[in-house]
Amino acid sequence: MASRGAIFKRCGCRDRSTGHRIGPSCARLGQRYHGSWYFHCSVTDLWGQRARIRRGGHRSKAAACRARDAVLEQSCSQTTAQTWTVARWLRFWLGTRRSIRPSTLRFYTQYVERYLIPHLGRIRLADLSTRDIAAMFAKVEQVPSRRGTPLAAGSLQRMRATLRAALNAAIREGLLIDNPARHVELANPHRPHPVVWTQRRVDAWRQTGARPAVAVWTARQLAEFLHHIDGDRLYALWWLIALRGLRRGEAAGLRWVDLDLDHRQLTVNQQLTTCGTAIVVSPPKSAASRRTIALDHSTVEVLRAHAHHQQAERIAAGTRWRETGYVFTRPNGIPVQPDYLSERFHRLVTRHDLPPVRLHDLRHGAASLAHSAGADLKTVQDQLGHASIVLTADTYTSVLPTAQYKAADATARLVLVAARAVSGKLRARSEHVVATPRPELQKQPTEPPATPGGPPSIANPAKRSPQPKSPPRRRRRAKAKTRHTHRTP
Repeated sequence: MASRGAIFKRCGCRDRSTGHRIGPSCARLGQRYHGSWYFHCSVTDLWGQRARIRRGGHRSKAAACRARDAVLEQSCSQTTAQTWTVARWLRFWLGTRRSIRPSTLRFYTQYVERYLIPHLGRIRLADLSTRDIAAMFAKVEQVPSRRGTPLAAGSLQRMRATLRAALNAAIREGLLIDNPARHVELANPHRPHPVVWTQRRVDAWRQTGARPAVAVWTARQLAEFLHHIDGDRLYALWWLIALRGLRRGEAAGLRWVDLDLDHRQLTVNQQLTTCGTAIVVSPPKSAASRRTIALDHSTVEVLRAHAHHQQAERIAAGTRWRETGYVFTRPNGIPVQPDYLSERFHRLVTRHDLPPVRLHDLRHGAASLAHSAGADLKTVQDQLGHASIVLTADTYTSVLPTAQYKAADATARLVLVAARAVSGKLRARSEHVVATPRPELQKQPTEPPATPGGPPSIANPAKRSPQPKSPPRRRRRAKAKTRHTHRTP
C-alpha cells in the first residue's frame, strides 16, 4: 500500500564502464541470495513534520515488512529519534534556548559547530552511544587549539557539559531514555592556586621568562603600579578593581546611580559582557554577586577626581558626547568594552616592566590584601560576591609574605610562652622536692645505752622484752600514729 511505504530489493553491483551502481536494473536481483531487501516509509515527528525513513540490509522481503511495520507503530518521539541526526537536534536545541546569557550561548555555539557536529553530526539521535562520544573526545584531545596547544581539561569538561545539556533536553522531550554523555570519563581540570610575586619568583621570571598561571602582586608592587599610571584616564577603574575586587564586567557596567559617595557605598546591579563586537548589558554573574560594597575615604576621593575629569571630557566633546550614565567611558561617553580593559591593562603592565599579572588577578590580589589586613573570610566573600566561602578560601586568598612572617612569629611566640610556663612549674616542683625529704629517708634518733635494770634499748631489738600483741586494727592505728609523729610540718 502506498500509505505504508514501499519494499524493494537492491544490490551493490556497479557498471564496469561508468562505475555507477546498476540499481534495479541488475539482472541478478532475481536470484535468492543476491542483494538485500529495503523499505521506505513516511512518518510524523514530534513537531508534526513529515520525515522519510529508509532502511535496508534485510535478508528477506518478510523481514523488511516486519521492520517497516515496527517503525510505523512507533510513537512520534521514537520516530523523531530515528529520523533526526545529532547535528539537527543540536542546532534545534540552540535555537530554542531563551534563558541563558548571550555570552553563554556564544560558547555553546562554538562547541557545537566546531567540535560536536563535525564528529557526531551524522549519527542518528537514537543510535548515539557512549562509545561514539568517547571516540570523539579522543580525537578532539589531539587537535591543537588556536594557540597551538592541546585543549585544556576545563575546555573538554565544558564541551561535555554542553552535549549533556542538549541530550538532557532530548530526554525531557521523550526522544532518549538515557544520556550517553553522562558515562564518559574525562580528566578533571586543575584549578591553579594564585601565588605571590616574591622577589625570588621575580628574579626567576626575569631570567627564564617562566611565570605562574595565576599570580598576585604584593602591596608594594601594587603601589608601584598605581604610582606609574597616576595620569591614566582610567586610573579610578584600576584602583577600584585592585582594592575592592570588582570583576571587569562589573567595573565596566558601573553607573553613577550605583554610587553613593556621601555614604561611601557602591552597589553592583549589572555588568557588561561582549557578544562578538557588541556590548550586552546583563545581570551580575550570580545572586550573590548583586551586592553593596563599602568604600574607604581614599577610594571616594579617587572617584570624585574621576568625576571631575569626566566632566572636562564632556565639555571638550561637545555635541559628540553621548550621555550614558556610566562611570568609565570613552572620551565620547560610550561605555568601555571589557575586552579593551584587559588589553589596556596588559599594555600598562608591560610598559612599566612589572611582574606579569592578568586583570582578573587584581581581584585575587584584592582578596589577599583584605585578608592580610585583618578581614575575615566571610567579609572577603561578601566583598567579592561569592556564593560559597570555600571558593574564597581555596582560590582567591593568597597568603602574602608579611602575613606569613607574622603567623610564624606568633606561632613561635605562643610555643615559647607555653614552654616558659612549663619550665617554671618544673623548676618550682623540683625545689619543693629538695626542700621536703621523704619520711622513709629521714634519720632515726639514736637511743642512749641501756642501763642495768632499765628498759631495753630500741637499737638492740634482741634485748627487747616481749610485748603483748594488740589487735590488728589497733596495730594499724598505732603505725599510722607513729608515721604522723615523724612527718615534718
